[in-house]
Amino acid sequence: MRLEQLQSFLSVAETGSFQQAARQCGVTQSTISRQVQGLEEELGLPLFHRTAQAKLTIGGERFWPYARKICQSWESAKEELASLLMGKQPELCVAAIHSVCSSYLPPVLQKFCYAYPTVQLRVTSLGSDRALKVLKDGLVDIAIIMNNRSFTTSAELVVDILYREPIEVLMGSNHPLTQYSQVPWDELIRYPQVVFKDGYGMQRLVQEKFTQAGAKLNAVLELNTLDGFRGVIRQGELIALLPYSALLEARSDPTLAVRRLAPIYSGNPKLSINSSVMTTDADQTWTREVVIVTTPDRMQIPPIAYFWQLVHDNLPGQLQG
Repeated sequence: MRLEQLQSFLSVAETGSFQQAARQCGVTQSTISRQVQGLEEELGLPLFHRTAQAKLTIGGERFWPYARKICQSWESAKEELASLLMGKQPELCVAAIHSVCSSYLPPVLQKFCYAYPTVQLRVTSLGSDRALKVLKDGLVDIAIIMNNRSFTTSAELVVDILYREPIEVLMGSNHPLTQYSQVPWDELIRYPQVVFKDGYGMQRLVQEKFTQAGAKLNAVLELNTLDGFRGVIRQGELIALLPYSALLEARSDPTLAVRRLAPIYSGNPKLSINSSVMTTDADQTWTREVVIVTTPDRMQIPPIAYFWQLVHDNLPGQLQG
């Protein structure tokens, strides 16, 4: 059964004439007759009485509401997709890591809402692993995450690098490590740490780095908010390894201190680095890479493509501590 057969059937039923139906559809009468005849053969019974006026048979009367509903659904589907391509979607959903949500997204959100006031923008702060999963599950349109090429290298995803940033040490203002302008690795590993919960890219990155160094990570507390990190760390000797963008507020807080890490593995330039840990050959600086991710089909939708471009235009290309 083809759509044009149903349309021919409905035109004949509406006009009561094969000839008028042909004019209405812009085809020949023989084409209309052939379409209806093919439909009758498939259904196994006649749909019209072939008299001076084409009248529906009992089978045609029963079939008519179904044919009409199918054609109406088809037209509704076309209108829905046309609206989507014109940018008339009801909402746009974004999942982003905490540091991006708190630091760089606010101006992007404001500009998007101004450009698309009828699109409901929904932003959720999630860890990288969870954000990528909800994108793949179709629950969000865009994810902004810490890159791990083991997870993001896929023909099903569009991935662009937004920026790279150093990993630094957050501590209380009276912490012993504040004596260093750059914290040595052998001093860093002596102190208990606060880390992100399982499922956050930063937790995996920190654990990988300690494993590569042959050191044990003494993670005594897991959190999932930057406010939580700041609140706990200002109380005592706990420290945390966090990216530059997550430490913007901490830099202006007199109860906290931020220090850079001393170059790591400088004596071993051939060290094999995991895909989620970015370094440079010159000083083996420990950094992370933040990317924006979506699927190829979503890039055809104007509001999504516009949000994607806004993020590129408003986020830094390189961050320095």
